Amino acid sequence: MDRRTKNALFCGLGFLIGTVGVKAATSKTARKGYVHAMAQGMKAKSEYENLVEQAKAEYDDMKAEANYIASKDSKGE
Repeated sequence: MDRRTKNALFCGLGFLIGTVGVKAATSKTARKGYVHAMAQGMKAKSEYENLVEQAKAEYDDMKAEANYIASKDSKGE
Protein backbone atom coordinates (compact mmCIF):
# COMPACT_ATOMS: atom_id res chain seq x y z
CA MET A 1 0.00 0.00 0.00
CA ASP A 2 1.23 3.46 -0.73
CA ARG A 3 1.36 6.24 1.83
CA ARG A 4 -1.83 8.04 0.67
CA THR A 5 -3.88 4.88 0.95
CA LYS A 6 -2.59 4.19 4.47
CA ASN A 7 -3.27 7.78 5.54
CA ALA A 8 -6.82 7.63 4.15
CA LEU A 9 -7.42 4.29 5.85
CA PHE A 10 -6.14 5.56 9.20
CA CYS A 11 -8.19 8.74 8.86
CA GLY A 12 -11.37 6.76 8.17
CA LEU A 13 -10.62 4.33 10.97
CA GLY A 14 -10.00 7.20 13.39
CA PHE A 15 -13.28 8.83 12.41
CA LEU A 16 -15.14 5.54 12.89
CA ILE A 17 -13.57 4.90 16.29
CA GLY A 18 -14.27 8.49 17.36
CA THR A 19 -17.91 8.24 16.35
CA VAL A 20 -18.38 4.90 18.11
CA GLY A 21 -16.52 6.25 21.16
CA VAL A 22 -18.79 9.27 21.44
CA LYS A 23 -21.88 7.09 21.13
CA ALA A 24 -20.55 4.72 23.80
CA ALA A 25 -19.61 7.58 26.13
CA THR A 26 -23.09 9.10 25.93
CA SER A 27 -25.05 5.88 26.34
CA LYS A 28 -27.35 5.33 29.31
CA THR A 29 -25.13 2.57 30.70
CA ALA A 30 -22.04 4.77 30.54
CA ARG A 31 -23.94 7.63 32.15
CA LYS A 32 -24.95 5.39 35.05
CA GLY A 33 -21.31 4.41 35.47
CA TYR A 34 -20.20 8.05 35.48
CA VAL A 35 -22.85 8.94 38.07
CA HIS A 36 -21.81 6.07 40.36
CA ALA A 37 -18.14 7.00 40.02
CA MET A 38 -18.92 10.62 40.91
CA ALA A 39 -20.98 9.50 43.91
CA GLN A 40 -18.09 7.38 45.19
CA GLY A 41 -15.74 10.32 44.72
CA MET A 42 -18.07 12.57 46.71
CA LYS A 43 -18.26 9.99 49.52
CA ALA A 44 -14.47 9.74 49.61
CA LYS A 45 -14.15 13.52 49.72
CA SER A 46 -16.64 13.74 52.58
CA GLU A 47 -14.82 11.08 54.58
CA TYR A 48 -11.50 12.83 53.99
CA GLU A 49 -12.93 16.15 55.16
CA ASN A 50 -14.30 14.51 58.32
CA LEU A 51 -10.92 12.93 59.01
CA VAL A 52 -9.11 16.26 58.59
CA GLU A 53 -11.66 17.99 60.82
CA GLN A 54 -11.14 15.43 63.59
CA ALA A 55 -7.36 15.75 63.30
CA LYS A 56 -7.61 19.55 63.60
CA ALA A 57 -9.81 19.21 66.70
CA GLU A 58 -7.30 16.84 68.30
CA TYR A 59 -4.45 19.23 67.48
CA ASP A 60 -6.34 22.16 69.00
CA ASP A 61 -7.00 20.14 72.18
CA MET A 62 -3.34 19.14 72.51
CA LYS A 63 -2.19 22.72 71.85
CA ALA A 64 -4.53 24.10 74.52
CA GLU A 65 -3.35 21.50 77.01
CA ALA A 66 0.30 22.24 76.20
CA ASN A 67 -0.29 25.98 76.64
CA TYR A 68 -1.92 25.33 80.00
CA ILE A 69 1.02 23.19 81.16
CA ALA A 70 3.56 25.71 79.87
CA SER A 71 1.85 28.64 81.61
CA LYS A 72 1.54 26.61 84.82
CA ASP A 73 5.28 25.74 84.70
CA SER A 74 6.31 29.32 83.99
CA LYS A 75 4.41 30.53 87.07
CA GLY A 76 6.33 28.05 89.20
CA GLU A 77 3.36 26.01 90.33
